[in-house]
Amino acid sequence: MPRLPTVKPRQVIRALERVGFEIDHQTGSHVVLRRADDGCRVIVPWHNRDLGRGLTLRIVKSAGLTRDEFIELLR
Repeated sequence: MPRLPTVKPRQVIRALERVGFEIDHQTGSHVVLRRADDGCRVIVPWHNRDLGRGLTLRIVKSAGLTRDEFIELLR
């Protein structure tokens, strides 16, 4: 199983948009995305630095994706 790369918040948001998430709103430095079909919400910190691997993995799992699916979405 490949390691998750460190990614920028914008890359995470783009990957999630590819699987049906849309930006719902932004509160401070956090962007809230929502999937229309089931209402699943994911919160992504919006900072000017890379997200850590642990945080990225938690975001991926809360979106209902596997690590490999997410890595494919980044390409």
